[in-house]
Amino acid sequence: MTTTESFALAFDTTPSPARRADAEREAILADPKFGAKFTDHMVTISWSEERGWHDAVVKPYGPLSLDPAAAVLHYGQEIFEGLKAYRWADGSVWTFRPEANAERLQRSARRLALPELPEADFLAAIEHLVRIDADWVPSAPETSLYLRPFMIASEAFLGVRGAHEAEFHVIASPAGAYFAGGVRPVSIWLSQDWSRAGRGGLGAAKTGGNYAASLLPQAEAYEQGCQQVLFLDAEERTYVEELGGMNVFFVYADGRVVTPALGTILEGITRSSVIRLAEERGHVVEERRFSIDEWRAGVESGDIVEAFACGTAAVITPIGRLKARDFEIGAPDSDPGALTMSLRDELTGIQYGRLPDHHGWMRRLA
Repeated sequence: MTTTESFALAFDTTPSPARRADAEREAILADPKFGAKFTDHMVTISWSEERGWHDAVVKPYGPLSLDPAAAVLHYGQEIFEGLKAYRWADGSVWTFRPEANAERLQRSARRLALPELPEADFLAAIEHLVRIDADWVPSAPETSLYLRPFMIASEAFLGVRGAHEAEFHVIASPAGAYFAGGVRPVSIWLSQDWSRAGRGGLGAAKTGGNYAASLLPQAEAYEQGCQQVLFLDAEERTYVEELGGMNVFFVYADGRVVTPALGTILEGITRSSVIRLAEERGHVVEERRFSIDEWRAGVESGDIVEAFACGTAAVITPIGRLKARDFEIGAPDSDPGALTMSLRDELTGIQYGRLPDHHGWMRRLA
């Protein structure tokens, strides 16, 4: 067992005695399925009201041990993040804006009455895991090592209050392209019966409950031949919010870019990066309420020329059509759009080290 003292918490490391053989690992990396296989190690940091954050460890990947009365199982006190480690051409490994993930995890923790993990410890956790499992970072185009930090309320107590004990973990999974068909326009199903989040709810937090709320509508989307589901606001069911796991953007013929305002949607890190890159190109970016009728009228008139979705897993994905019960917008095989693909190329170019990082977004892990 070794200990590293260079961060706020000291991390104990126990190498896995059952590391996958090189041949098995290489077979997985040759055809990585998103979120299907996991690396040899994980990170765990414990928290209690009395001791604060303590016992930071890198250990073999394996099952968690929870009391049946653990608060996360009964009251849904759970938050998570998602970011990627990228293999550059020189063999080094980098990640994209991890400080923003650390800050968002803290915001989610506040909303879910969970303890806030210091940024230094968040960064140390992902760095320790990636360094010990660096061989799991694939090198093929469009591949990465997906990192999943998450926090759960672990106290065994059946009272409705914030838990007095919690655990933070990080696991990792080699990932290929999010959509198996590659970068091409996706079809979206409009959820007219279900909402993802309401005013004052959990929409801005990255918590499992928001995704659980999207599963039934997502199943409906599949039944309708669509890959994703779009949610409207819960009050008027008029204004576009986000997809089940991605933010959305609309490009106008005059160069304006519109995206739904924050409040009940997730403050996506890819979203904020896209806004920055678009503004640097001279585009006016409007963060505001955007109705489904404005989308429909804009496409019919030719004012709206592109639509795309974005998120950590999918990066930037063009939207081909929106399908609803009694109408459709766009076409399933429409052109992905010049700005959509240009922004995607710029963002992925920075992430994979093909383009210079003028913003200081990238952080070396190994």
